Amino acid sequence: MKQPWIHNAKTDWWFILSPPFLVLLIIFLFQKQIQGLENHYSFYTWLFLIVFVDVAHVYSTLFKTYFVKAEVQRRKLLYLGIPVISWCLGIALFQFGALTFWSVLALIAVFHFIRQQYGFMRIYARFEPDNWSKKIDEVAIYTATVFPMLYWFKTPRAFTWFVNNEFDWLKNLPDYIGVITVLYILIVTVWIIKTIVEIIKTKTVNIPKTALITGTYLSWYFGIIYFNNDLLFTFLNVVSHGIPYIALIYIREIKQKDHRQLNWMQVFKPFSGIFLFVGIILCLALLEEFLWETLVWNEHFSMDLAVSESLLQFLVPLLVVPQLTHYLLDGFIWRRPKKVS
Repeated sequence: MKQPWIHNAKTDWWFILSPPFLVLLIIFLFQKQIQGLENHYSFYTWLFLIVFVDVAHVYSTLFKTYFVKAEVQRRKLLYLGIPVISWCLGIALFQFGALTFWSVLALIAVFHFIRQQYGFMRIYARFEPDNWSKKIDEVAIYTATVFPMLYWFKTPRAFTWFVNNEFDWLKNLPDYIGVITVLYILIVTVWIIKTIVEIIKTKTVNIPKTALITGTYLSWYFGIIYFNNDLLFTFLNVVSHGIPYIALIYIREIKQKDHRQLNWMQVFKPFSGIFLFVGIILCLALLEEFLWETLVWNEHFSMDLAVSESLLQFLVPLLVVPQLTHYLLDGFIWRRPKKVS
């Protein structure tokens, strides 16, 4: 069986498939030391996990969208409209209070994270026929991500997505934990049996797809349900999401395109260009977080700039525009045109 790698086995494994497995291995080997980092080196864990991975992956989208002149010209309304819609939506939500604003943004972010795993699964299943086996894979990948979030909504956790109490309004829902736990175990069991039966019958295995689904189950279960720890959740959640996304952007939008398609972006294609690519998204991430820290949060460093409440209702939605634009655009930029029969 031809394995459906995005680039090749080595690159896919190290940058797309391995992050949840490697992070879990590190956590199990050095759990106490990692928790100690949270207490004594919180600034550096924030810098490397939140700024250099989570925020940076948002800006990697530029290399598929706004940095590609032909793409922007082809879909001007989309690329000009989404940031404006993002800001207007943010301002409207902020009128209902900061908690409503962050709660809605958190739900959009969760949906984005869930859809990314589904998207990777579809890429790795692209050579397979649309049959019952693929349907089971689809149900499995959604179960791997949706069940931990439903568990979080009803069970107190020691971490947040954005702010405290962002999911509290969902705690009033009827207690469904018992029912969804049974469904979760049943679906995992069916998927495992289906995968084993396929391997026995065909004597082949789709390595990247199986690793992707397995890694998703492990990272979301251990990150949200098993470990109830802020840093461990962030470590698993951010690395498993951000690193593969950045790798996918570089592979698809730079490495696999010829010089005629790249135009000015061909400077990123050589091996040395990787460092330039990473450097740009890190600088943009640092700039954004500098603005957040100095104007809004004042948690990791402060310049004692007083911003009025009336200004915050416009400023906070403006600072969120890159992130929300990334979430919304992601629903469009990866779609393949439907085949005409």
